[in-house]
Parts: sequence; C-alpha cells; structure tokens
Amino acid sequence: MVDGIVKSFWELSDPRRPGRIQYKLLDILVIAVSAVIAGAETWTAIAHYGDMKKDWLATFLDLSEGVLA
Repeated sequence: MVDGIVKSFWELSDPRRPGRIQYKLLDILVIAVSAVIAGAETWTAIAHYGDMKKDWLATFLDLSEGVLA
C-alpha cells in the first residue's frame, strides 16, 4: 500500500521556494496520507502519528531531517 502512495506522489513538482525547505514534499505527503488512513483527523494527530511510526517510516522515506514537528 505504501509503495502505491509513494508512486502516486513521486513525480509531483514541489511549488515551495528552494532554500526554505526542511522536509521533502514526498515525505510530508506520505506521512499525512498514511496517518489519515490510520484515523488521524488533525494536523496534531498526523504529527503524532509520524513521531510514533518514525522507525517504520524511515524504512522507505528519507527522514534525515527528522519527522515533522
């Protein structure tokens, strides 16, 4: 399932300003979608999900900058 989410967003262009980006757009989107599928209903719940699942998420995402905080 996660592979499908990653593939869906892989070619999405990032409209944010270069030099002001801390997290990769792909990582943000995959964490957000995964959290919502798991039942998260707020941004705080999505952030909590990312923190709780960071070891698992790091197996397929580049979380070198950490998880969204």
